[in-house]
Amino acid sequence: MTQPWSPVTPHDHAVMQVLQAIRAFSDAMDRMYGGMKGDMEMNLTDLAALRMLIMREQRGEAVSPHDVARHLRISTASTTKLLDRLSESGHVERRPHPHDRRARVIVLTEESRRSFFRHFGMRLQGMRGVADRYSDDELAAVPEGVNLGLGCGDPLAIASMKSGEVVVDLGSGAGFDCLS
Repeated sequence: MTQPWSPVTPHDHAVMQVLQAIRAFSDAMDRMYGGMKGDMEMNLTDLAALRMLIMREQRGEAVSPHDVARHLRISTASTTKLLDRLSESGHVERRPHPHDRRARVIVLTEESRRSFFRHFGMRLQGMRGVADRYSDDELAAVPEGVNLGLGCGDPLAIASMKSGEVVVDLGSGAGFDCLS
């Protein structure tokens, strides 16, 4: 059995502080999403699907029902029910894939975007306000490739991780606690 790690050197203590700050961020995100699910009258899985679609949309990536199932780690039958629910509530549409006429892609509706950002916008503003306090040099010191929105459940699929890259799982909850 592996023994718990205890910082010894000043560098170890700095690493520990970074990891604790990320864990605190992750916990705050979990609480925020918990509140949002009530505000938006949907369950956490539905909200997680919308977050995934928004992140993929911002990266210009098409999302298939299979991508949703893999991201959420649910069966294809559960994914069908989830997408039916989100479609019936006006949050998503199933559209033909732009390059494969046999496949479908899942896209957010404009109303879903407005609703999500109506509920999430003030929180985003608060996060931007905190980041705005840092100088350009301090912001540039954040390592490239760090993405606090990675899902640790399947980093190969979700974060486009490649063999040999490292994942740090801080183990604090819903998967928003990874660095690559």
